[in-house]
Order: sequence, then structure tokens, then C-alpha cells
Amino acid sequence: MTQARSPRPGGTGPDRSRMGPTRISTLVVAALAAAAVAWLLISSFYYSGIPRLPWLPVITLAALAVLEGYAAINTRGRIDRRPGREPVNPLMVARFVVLAKASSLVGALFAGFYAGLTAWLFVESTRAATEDRAPAGGGFLASLALTAAALWLERSCRVPERPEDEREPDERESRPGQR
Repeated sequence: MTQARSPRPGGTGPDRSRMGPTRISTLVVAALAAAAVAWLLISSFYYSGIPRLPWLPVITLAALAVLEGYAAINTRGRIDRRPGREPVNPLMVARFVVLAKASSLVGALFAGFYAGLTAWLFVESTRAATEDRAPAGGGFLASLALTAAALWLERSCRVPERPEDEREPDERESRPGQR
């Protein structure tokens, strides 16, 4: 007996609007596009009065990464029903998935932007560029941390597979003559 496969998200049919896991290729393309935009913007406007790079976005991105990492640990423990943990609210898990998907894309965009900015600052040899390298590099690392934490949170929100003997038969599996 062959196992029925669900259609891929974005396909045709009744399940086409299902949300799938975040694709790494989407994040890479977003980061590369943001890096190109950052390079173009910084090379055009750096000497026309842009102030020094602040540390506040770096701290914010790092704090978001820590919070999403904590949410990933807590959510996984509650889904697995570890001792001493309350059962998880399914609506909260759905919200965490949406947060994780959005955060991973935002983190990839910021990582790409900071990567393009950092690369350009290392090409420049002015004093201002040298002073801006630290916040740009920190922003890049904090953005990568946010992306990783968001992907971890998304993965933590997955419902574990049930063993074969506990599974309910799929609607398609219960119909005779259907594959």
C-alpha cells in the first residue's frame, strides 16, 4: 500500500494555501538582494552627511534573537509535554510560527543589508568608515542570530510524528480503490 502524499504548498487543489516551512533559498535570495541595495545606497550617499551607525539596531536584533531562542526552547518542551510544563495552546503555537517566518525573513534582509554595508566599509579607508565597521559587523552577526533563532522557533513549533499504531487513517487511505 502506498502512502498518500499531501500536495506541496502553492500548488493547485484545496491545500494550495497551506503554509510550508521557510525555505533557505528564499532567505539567501532576500539577503543577496538586500546586500546589493546596501552597497548601492552606501556607495552613493555615504559622504553626503550620513551620521555614524548606531548600536541600537544591533542591540534590538540581538535581544529579539534571544527572546525567540527562549520561545523555541519553551515551546518545544511544552509540545513534547515534558514534566513540569503546561500543555501548549495551539493558537499560541500558530502565532509563534507566523512570528518565526516573519523574523527569519527580516533577519535575512538585515543580514544582507549589514553584509553589503560591512563589505563596502572594509573597502573604504576613511576614518569614518573605520569607525562604522564595528556596528556594521555587529549588526550582521545579530541579524544572523535572529535568522537562526527564528528558524529554530519555527522548527520547534512542529508537531512530532505519532507512531504508526497511534495514527488515525487518512481520509484518502480509507477509501478503497484510491491512491
